[in-house]
Order: sequence, then structure tokens, then C-alpha cells
Amino acid sequence: MAKQIQAIRGMNDILPTQSPLWQKLETVLRETVSAYGYSEIRTPIVESTDLFKRSIGEVTDIVEKEMYTFDDRNGDSLTLRPEGTASTVRAGNEHGLLYNQEQRLWYMGPMFRHERPQKGRYRQFNQFGVEVYGIGSADVDAEVLMLSHRLWEKLGITEHVTLELNTLGDPAERAAYRDALIAYLEQFKEQLDEESQRRMYTNPLRVLDTKNPEVQALLTDAPELMEYLGEETRAHFSHLCELLDAVGIKYVINPRLVRGLDYYNRTVFEWVTSSLGAQGTVLAGGRYDGLVEQLGGKNTPAVGFAMGLERIVLMLETLELTQDIPATVDVYVTAMGDASKIEAIKIAQSLRSELPHLRVMSHCGGGNFKKQMKRADKSGAQVALVIGEDELANNQVAVKYLRDKKEQELVARDALATYIAELI
Repeated sequence: MAKQIQAIRGMNDILPTQSPLWQKLETVLRETVSAYGYSEIRTPIVESTDLFKRSIGEVTDIVEKEMYTFDDRNGDSLTLRPEGTASTVRAGNEHGLLYNQEQRLWYMGPMFRHERPQKGRYRQFNQFGVEVYGIGSADVDAEVLMLSHRLWEKLGITEHVTLELNTLGDPAERAAYRDALIAYLEQFKEQLDEESQRRMYTNPLRVLDTKNPEVQALLTDAPELMEYLGEETRAHFSHLCELLDAVGIKYVINPRLVRGLDYYNRTVFEWVTSSLGAQGTVLAGGRYDGLVEQLGGKNTPAVGFAMGLERIVLMLETLELTQDIPATVDVYVTAMGDASKIEAIKIAQSLRSELPHLRVMSHCGGGNFKKQMKRADKSGAQVALVIGEDELANNQVAVKYLRDKKEQELVARDALATYIAELI
């Protein structure tokens, strides 16, 4: 026997029993962004490596350790996209969608990072993101946060997530703070772990994001970015908080919150949860006003967020919020005898035409009544339609209930669609 080929480590299959939950989540996402007037954009999975080096930053874990990068046959360096924002900006610049325009966009699809696989985190993962271009005011920051809050409401997990907010200021403000932070960290250089020492001069704000408790203790008296912000940045953040207060969205201001990507400025945020064990982030984003220009476009304000769908699916399963996921089949059509088989196929096709929302599965492969009923039950259908010789002769269909304790009923063939429409 030939050796079986296994999936690559960290590349996860979504099986037929799992896909209904994914479909429900994807439907909620699409309906929510549509309600806010956002348009979908789809970009290639493979991009030029330079795109991510210039956008994410060369001194980041993603670029240094996690990207799937390879040379193609022409010698060009290509990368499987590790996130969606850079690709969206590249597409917007290339097709003239951004300069002097307002765009509200969303995307959904697979991303790739060579991380250590764990539950809810895979090397190929599915990400949903929202991007707004051309609006620099705090009201659109509030809008994307309201949109994310609406997602939690529709998924039933509002009570299980907390919004954390911070502002990173503008580049000049952050540069002044960066110098002060480096000066502070230099006092403890020998006590910092290897990763923090490496980041201290290249990306010192990421030291604030350390998970090392010993380094966290050293940061207790570190200078805070808020002390270096100008009046305009403070007003922007204050107005955002005011708008969130007005719509009743609770939040916590976390001065240690920084985003792992270099391109963020001003507003940054994360929705975090403790429902998956240790506190973890389920959605993150912020403002990145300089990214469009950094990637060759004109100066364009931008704000957005991204979320990994695997984490949300795991959260829904952990909180046992999957009970209302419908079965993939509503009606299972069976036939007893050769003459009935043709009629059964015609009935199934007729129901699909008359009731387009109905999910109808036809039994294939023959078998006795017991075998067909066993498959009908396994399909998850609410009812089975039985067409035997007697039903065929009387132009009727037997409706057998599979989930309710009801007696089997005989329904006239020409009244079947109406009967099923009232039933399901």
C-alpha cells in the first residue's frame, strides 16, 4: 500500500462537520460589513517580498522569522501574504483607488506565517479585515470599532471580550518618546532578555509588548507615550473616547498597548478575551496614515483592523455557542423500486426549483428501506420523502419525520412544495 501523504504541519483542514460553523461566521461578517456600506476587495495570495518588508518593517518577527518566502523561476523574491493590509494598499495604489478618494473596504482569506502551531493558531490561517482610506478624523476610528462591536453582538460574545485602546501619536511625537524610552531601557540593558536587547534600538516600543514578566517588572517606571503627545493627537484620542462613550461601548485605556507592525500611528486597539485560557487578542487594528505613501502612493489617512477566524471559531466552540448551526440538509428523498427512482429524482429537482432556499439531498446507490432511512437520518435532514410503488400509483409522497415524534403523512404530489414550505 502506498504511503499516505499527510497535511503540512500547521496547515489545518476544515472538515464537513466543522464547515457549517465557519459558514455561519462568514455570513455574519459579510452581513455586518454590508450594513455599514463596505465593499469587498480580493488580492493575490502571493506578493513581492519587498511589499511586506517595506510595510511591516524589516525588524519585526513577521519579516525576520515567519514569512514564507521563495525565489520564483525568474529569480524574483515572492512571499505568501502574512497579513492583508499591505496587499490592500498595493492594490489601491496600483488601480488608482486611494488618492483624494474615500474607500471603505473589507477582505477575507488565507494568510501564512511560520509560527509554532497551537490550538486556534495555524501557519495557514484565515483572516478577516476592514480598511478605510481617505478619512483622517476620529469618527471613522469610532466607526470601525462600532462595526467590530456589532460583530460580537451578532455572534453572542459581547460579554466575553474587552476593548483596549491606546494612541501611538504622530511620527515626530513617537520619535521623541522613542529616544526617552531608549534612554530608560539603557539603564537596565544587562537585565533585559536577548529579544528586548535586540529590539531596544531597532524597535523599542515592542519592548513594551514583552511577555517576559521579569522585563515587564523593569518597565514599571518607564516613560509613557501620553506625556509626549501634542494637542492635536490628544484631541483626536479624546474625541474617539467621547464617541465610544456616546454609543455605550466600554473600553480600557492601556498605555502599554503597541501594535507589532511598524506602520501604525495614533489610534491602536485590541479586543481581548480570557475565555480561551490566558488572555489573548481576538481582533486588533488601528490607524496607519503613512502606509499608502510609504508604498509609493500619495499621502492618505487610513484605519482598519484584522481578526483571525480560527480564534473566533475556537471561542464559539469553547463558549458552546454552536447549537443553532443548521444541518446541511433539510429534505432527504428516497425511492423504493426502480420505477420510483425516476420519480424521486424529478421530485427532488422540482423542490429545488420551487423552493430555492431548500437543501434537498437525493439518495443514490440503491439499498433497502432500512439502509436508505439510516442515510437519511445521518444526513441531518428534518424529513425524509419516501416514494414507493403505492405512492407512485396514487400520485402521493410519504413524509417521514426524522427529528420530531410525528406520524408519517401522505401528501399529494402537486401539494408537496406548499406542504414542505410550511414545514421548513
